[in-house]
Amino acid sequence: MSDLQFSLIVIGVTIIGGVWLYNWVQERNYRKRLDQAFGAAPQDVLLPGGAQPQAGASRVEPVVPASVAPAAGGSAPAPARPAGQDPDPDLDCSAEIEAATAAEGPVDELLSKLADCGRPVRVQGFGAEAWEEVTRGRGARYHRLRVALQLVNRSGTVNAAQLGIFCDAARACAQKLKGRVALPDPEAVLKAAHDLDAFCSNVDVAIGVNIVAEGNAAFSGTRIRELAEAAGFTLEPEGVFHYRGGRRRTLFTLDNHQPAPFLPERLKGLSTQGVTLMLDVPRVADGPAALDRMLEVARELAAALGGRLVDDNRAPLSEAGIAHIREQLQTINAALAARGITAGGERALRLFS
Repeated sequence: MSDLQFSLIVIGVTIIGGVWLYNWVQERNYRKRLDQAFGAAPQDVLLPGGAQPQAGASRVEPVVPASVAPAAGGSAPAPARPAGQDPDPDLDCSAEIEAATAAEGPVDELLSKLADCGRPVRVQGFGAEAWEEVTRGRGARYHRLRVALQLVNRSGTVNAAQLGIFCDAARACAQKLKGRVALPDPEAVLKAAHDLDAFCSNVDVAIGVNIVAEGNAAFSGTRIRELAEAAGFTLEPEGVFHYRGGRRRTLFTLDNHQPAPFLPERLKGLSTQGVTLMLDVPRVADGPAALDRMLEVARELAAALGGRLVDDNRAPLSEAGIAHIREQLQTINAALAARGITAGGERALRLFS
């Protein structure tokens, strides 16, 4: 092998490695921004990228496995449960306590122990006519208690240790109240949590489109803010613009394509070669309409900024590509509905938080 051939091989490997590293950095940045933009759980937030969805991952362009789509001629969709105060048997595991006496101390202790689960937990007591939320100092009012532990959200899936803390806390409370407790079957709970998490991983998709500057040009932070606010966005403290719909819920966001967030105090000195608009599919009701609005806003911003609308491979966003995204979005919404979950509904907001 000649020196020239060896040099060409080294140059080729270097270029390929550089492209891979660039894509990896961009994906990592998307994950961080998504976590902040869509209100992820305090412990960790999720959404990962890649062709095959995995739990806790962020997805910039939808990839819908065949297992997500409802099978033709299959069973009827599960009915969507109305939002309410009762534990959801599909999202929660629950324990019920029948107390011989009523006292505040054991209930307050129960609340403290449940906080160690590290997962969303609710405690309710049966009042005069209905179940109501239990707060500290009110335990003496109830002879019946129920405790609900959420199985899955974007911070992960309930594990055996967390479930053990939950059951131990309920059991100890029942003993101190001289009562009895009905506990869930741990093996069945963990299996249900695993199955639900696997489903959620396949439909946890974020759709992103990018506006990039031409050549070596850049967009100024002040110009981006001016145009974004004129289009209806609001800049939030985490440095991401939110476009909100009914009930002030976020439909999609506008974020810096580069790592630096759009912090208000730094916008005057900030410039960037691109911005990203992103729609969090399971958290948005009427996704197709939100996608149409996001694309409309993206085109207007691209024209005003003098940029190009591209996909994540920096290829022009074509009508065929948009049609494919819209088709996949509808498939995801249908898969959610088949599971009794409405995109943007209360159950979806709990699961994808």
